[in-house]
Amino acid sequence: MNRIPELSLLNQPDTAFDYVDSYTATLEHEDVTVEEVTHSFFTATPAWVGWLFTLRNNIVKMFGLKISNEENRRDVLKATQYNIGDQLGLFKIFAKNEREILLGEDDKHLDFRVSLYLDKQAKELAVTTVVKFNNWFGRLYFIPVRPFHKMIVPAMLKGIIRRLQTTNNRNQLKGI
Repeated sequence: MNRIPELSLLNQPDTAFDYVDSYTATLEHEDVTVEEVTHSFFTATPAWVGWLFTLRNNIVKMFGLKISNEENRRDVLKATQYNIGDQLGLFKIFAKNEREILLGEDDKHLDFRVSLYLDKQAKELAVTTVVKFNNWFGRLYFIPVRPFHKMIVPAMLKGIIRRLQTTNNRNQLKGI
């Protein structure tokens, strides 16, 4: 699916993106919160994705692009309340409401947003990514990233759903 959910915060008048994709999965529980989804987004990442992010960081720092600091990731996740402006590694929280959180970053080559959107009525979670290129280097950068992105997001979505469906995990997350 390549459409932004109709009620998403990403749907703003006069906003155009150079790249859009969206993946959805069915939720087992309708009482899932956007904070639980966000926590799972950061903790259900497959190991191979973590390796790719480490490789990405090592390459792009040579070009002066932003990189994430993964060393204190667990401490940051424990301390955050998932508020607008919080920085979680490479991701900043740009907007949030009861059904959605917008994460992303603005850099000199491109700006991106990741929407974690809960449709409680349909019992679905949509993970939508939008990208706006700021210059030719952003377009060039995204050429090798795009095929990996198309593998990473569905894998992460499966991990999020699996984590949210674990009863013990949901009980731990209720304190968020």
